[in-house]
Amino acid sequence: MSQTVRVGLVQAKHDVSGERPLEEHKKTAIDKHVAMIHEAKKQGAQVVCLQELFYGPYFCAEQNPKWYDLTEPIPDGPTTKLMQSLARETGMVLIVPMYEVEITGLYYNTAAVIDADGRFLGKYRKNHLPHVQAGESPYTGFWEKYYFRPGNLGYPVFETAVGKIGVYICYDRHFPEGARALGLNGAEIVFNPSATVAGLSKYLWKLEQPAHAVANGYFLGAINRVGVEAPWNMGEFYGESYLVDPRGQFVATGSSDQSEVVIGDADLNLVREVRNVWQFFRDRRPETYDRLTDL
Repeated sequence: MSQTVRVGLVQAKHDVSGERPLEEHKKTAIDKHVAMIHEAKKQGAQVVCLQELFYGPYFCAEQNPKWYDLTEPIPDGPTTKLMQSLARETGMVLIVPMYEVEITGLYYNTAAVIDADGRFLGKYRKNHLPHVQAGESPYTGFWEKYYFRPGNLGYPVFETAVGKIGVYICYDRHFPEGARALGLNGAEIVFNPSATVAGLSKYLWKLEQPAHAVANGYFLGAINRVGVEAPWNMGEFYGESYLVDPRGQFVATGSSDQSEVVIGDADLNLVREVRNVWQFFRDRRPETYDRLTDL
């Protein structure tokens, strides 16, 4: 019996210059994404994931404390409440990446998971944080350790109306250990909301995450924003969001330069089928892996 879930991946261009007031960033981005969530509903989506830090530009291109003011508590902040209302209205599961404040000075790169009835199910905090220069200018980099504390919630999997969902955020995708933990925790669909530009790692974009899907027997939705964001102009966010199945086959792929909702169907029966053929979880030898955590 088919257990097909229609998945929506929202890739969007940020339409406001990084020099504009923070309130303008949030309003413009939220309005745009609300419209795209409704578009996903029209296309039959049952679960939708937005891009990393969706309500602003990728401000980590510089190190400037003004961006701390984009933080919100989760789940008690206004954006989470808005998305809970939107989930109830549309009947869709929503994965919403935001800039979270726990207390002043403790900030996280976080994704809230909201069920189709509007219930807040929990959150994932990005575990692996890049801190590297992306170009010749010191003002164009991935300076995430300036803005975020590493995640401290592990690798949770959420029981939603459409199945068991896990989240991995952007740079996390370079680390197979967490991807495996999500599989062992029961994930059927994993989402990786990202902000990545053409350059050093683009050749990995369609290699690593299909490999995670195959190694762990789940569907994986990879989301990337599009366009060039001023004033940093650190490179072009190249989109190409996609859904890949547990065999590593591409189900749906987005464009490289357009804001759009990428729609793909995930038959969760394939998760069981693939895991029963490739018994990777059975044949693991965790007692031989001590070296993985020795250093």
